[in-house]
Amino acid sequence: MYAREFRDGAKDGLEALEPLDPDKIASFSDLLEAMGKTAFGGRHLGKAFDVLWAMVEDPDCQVVMTLSGAMTIAKMGKIITKMIDEGMVQCIISTGALMAHGLSESVGKTHYRHDPSMSDEELFRKGYNRVYDTLEMEANLNHVEHVVSHTLKRLNHDRPLSSEILTRELGKTLAEELDGDGILKSAYLKKVPIYIPAFTDSEVGLDMGTWAMAREVDRVRSQTEHGGEVDILRAIHQSCPSFNPYLDLNSYADHVLSAKRLGIFTIGGGVPRNWAQQVGPYIEIGNLRLGLSVKPPRFHYGVRICPEPDYWGGLSGCTYQEGLSWGKFVTPKDGGRFAEVLSDATIVWPLLMMGVLERKKASAVHRS
Repeated sequence: MYAREFRDGAKDGLEALEPLDPDKIASFSDLLEAMGKTAFGGRHLGKAFDVLWAMVEDPDCQVVMTLSGAMTIAKMGKIITKMIDEGMVQCIISTGALMAHGLSESVGKTHYRHDPSMSDEELFRKGYNRVYDTLEMEANLNHVEHVVSHTLKRLNHDRPLSSEILTRELGKTLAEELDGDGILKSAYLKKVPIYIPAFTDSEVGLDMGTWAMAREVDRVRSQTEHGGEVDILRAIHQSCPSFNPYLDLNSYADHVLSAKRLGIFTIGGGVPRNWAQQVGPYIEIGNLRLGLSVKPPRFHYGVRICPEPDYWGGLSGCTYQEGLSWGKFVTPKDGGRFAEVLSDATIVWPLLMMGVLERKKASAVHRS
């Protein structure tokens, strides 16, 4: 029978854990640091705080933030604007719906708590669109359409558009013509590009499509004597906006190629997460097939907040470890630092932000 040793972990260089002592917690940053010395989900959150702080404080790091899920409906919009205003992010990749609902909020419209006694049939009749436990008024989205169409009218219609161009112009409209804050406004003022890869999967995408068709509807109607409404619709469907998604793809690639180091802060998953991360393979494919020798950009830091684990089989559960096999991240042995928190972002994101803002304030005071 083998002889078993009874060693103290310190002799093998193991990291000791510490009880979370409420008497020693005086701030959010204190709490998050203490959680990093505990176990399970608390330890993951503490590590995320540590990596996020390293990311935003690294002067050579450009941070890409990817956003999915109903975060603006969930009233997380001001967290996003704060991160932009504080210089914590230099690029945003988002779902279109998230930006559309944030735009609704930016123009002064309100979201409401859903009353469970109201059925979805009743909500439809009243023009209330339900997102889990929250309501977006259809009238709000109609107001958003007015802002979108007003913005489109001043653009050069012979110039191909992209989501980056349109979100910048919408931000300009908010900054110059409307009071109040908002994601697009802050991004415009701070020169932070916003990309929406699945652009037509959004209210703003639909607004742009109907805006293009509206320019032709009267002409088509006058020429369609015997056709019905469906015939008119099919005819004006040929009037598409001049929109080129490759302008976004190549603009984003140029953006990250200029960075000395890259960080990625991800809420949820979906198209924004994967689109942001594919830039390394995109450059590598170009090297292989075009005879180039450009160094592929890889993310040095990463923090992901998403409740979906990898064993559910969805890409939103794709881990950073998996991404290493695609050449998307710097390996840990080469200095890569990553943290993943399997939780609802509306719970842990505010905690992380309060901790980072406290530490930034304390560091500013210390430097002065």
